[in-house]
Amino acid sequence: MTKQRTKLFIRVALLVATATSLYFVPWTLVKAWILPLPDTVQEQLNEAIGHGFDGIIVYVDEAGKPPAFYAAGWKNRERKIPADPHALFKIASINKLYVAVATAKLVKDKRLSLDKTLADYFPDLVGRIENAEKITLRMMVQHRSGIPNMTDNPTFWTDPPGSSEAALELALELPASFEPGEGYGYSNTNYLLISELIDKTVGYSHQQYIREEILIPLELSNTFGSLSEVDIDDVMSGYYVGIEDDIKTADYGSMIATAEDVGIFLRALNDGSVFGEGEQDIYSSIYVYDHTGLIPGYQSTAKYHEDIDTIVIQFVNTTNFSGYNWTIGEIVYSRIVKILRRGQSS
Repeated sequence: MTKQRTKLFIRVALLVATATSLYFVPWTLVKAWILPLPDTVQEQLNEAIGHGFDGIIVYVDEAGKPPAFYAAGWKNRERKIPADPHALFKIASINKLYVAVATAKLVKDKRLSLDKTLADYFPDLVGRIENAEKITLRMMVQHRSGIPNMTDNPTFWTDPPGSSEAALELALELPASFEPGEGYGYSNTNYLLISELIDKTVGYSHQQYIREEILIPLELSNTFGSLSEVDIDDVMSGYYVGIEDDIKTADYGSMIATAEDVGIFLRALNDGSVFGEGEQDIYSSIYVYDHTGLIPGYQSTAKYHEDIDTIVIQFVNTTNFSGYNWTIGEIVYSRIVKILRRGQSS
């Protein structure tokens, strides 16, 4: 499928939400929730395919046990290639965890200050982002800046910007969502700016800094900064409800990784081994320890469950923006965790 056709199909699908799917959503969700809990994680994944997913991958790291890999459905539906638990996947907003860790490291090195303002770091944005003189780096990391979310502009999804500069333009010269520090509003613009700030601070790509300071020390050889760095055939196909074709070539700037690499990173984040001396205290004061991600064709969940000392990563390659697939994904994820809890208590 050409990029031109991909853009056209995504544009149509995102602008037209089917009344039929919305009508049947509640009953399908109730069914997914009340079905008897399967005996195994694999059975739960097989059941998830019946709820409308094309493919699903799950990685489980239970402390004291070898990691477990699960998959069901298709890696590539058209070519009938089965889902592969080791396939690369677009992890979307999970990448914010990596950027936040990088920020904590630079703050500890005194190369960045959480209390300096957007105006201090990017004086050219004064007058183009409201309250630039009041917005601190800390507020941006915590989504408390009030900067509008660039991905709220529909054109971000229907015609992806070709550069970070073009993406930022979608959030400029708009009214603030709220006064800095006086509210919470999830905004991808915050992390675009933080990534640009890291570039500016270290003198090279923030992805290279993440590679040097996080990926290499953790021996994560299957995590990449962008789609351009990988063989596209290694990436799990992505599907948007209502579009027959694979949309994995659409590039929204996501990091790419295997579920195992994300799981190893998340374990290191939660046990503190990703940090140097003093860095974890800084990180804990500014950001969270788990995350989800959603872009067309790809939804992901990465969480640590302290009560069972277990990391569970879930990748699903079927999405829509009506909320149905996201909610089904959350139900499936919660049932997987219940199966693991039951297994540990038996």
